[in-house]
Amino acid sequence: MKVAIIQFLGTNCEYDTAYAFEKLGAKTELIWHEREDFKADLIVLPGGFSYGDYLRSGAIAKFAPAMKTLLKHAKNGGYILGICNGFQILLELKLLKGAMKHNENLSFISKPQGLKIVSNENAFLKAFKKDEKITLPIAHGEGNYYADDETIKMLYDKDMILLKYLNNPNGSKDDIAGICDENKKIFGLMPHPERACEKILGSDIGLKMLGGFL
Repeated sequence: MKVAIIQFLGTNCEYDTAYAFEKLGAKTELIWHEREDFKADLIVLPGGFSYGDYLRSGAIAKFAPAMKTLLKHAKNGGYILGICNGFQILLELKLLKGAMKHNENLSFISKPQGLKIVSNENAFLKAFKKDEKITLPIAHGEGNYYADDETIKMLYDKDMILLKYLNNPNGSKDDIAGICDENKKIFGLMPHPERACEKILGSDIGLKMLGGFL
């Protein structure tokens, strides 16, 4: 399996993401945001602060040349994963429903966070049990997920909510921490599975999550 990981100015989780997928046996390639000519089975938008998070998180990154290839990949039914800032970019691209606001307390939050698996009927979370509780690191200032009531109902009706926070840290509507598209090919979450891939560092639960794509 080939995994393409897109780098922007300000990205800071690309090497962690590559390391995690390589531990799983995948072939990885870092793709500079100005490049269009690449192919992969899975495209990952990693965490960080693309373009310094100026305007809004992901608002400038959505215009990068590499996004043309990502949009074609999405149109062709390819797998896409957005982690933290990557999730924000997918929302800006309208590949996922909703939007991100500043955390409710207006502070940057960085800590281990309890989560609940809401849906496992997808490649990403197929190795988990529904309602299973896990812990992953979070690190964000704009992780307060918002969507109107009609959109939230649609997310529930079509089984598009992946993860919920336990003890919601940022004010996200309905405690939502991760969602997918209707076809269950495009995934976005604020927690960082790539930062939980070594037991010696506390947890390797992230490998179980990322391994769902292989």
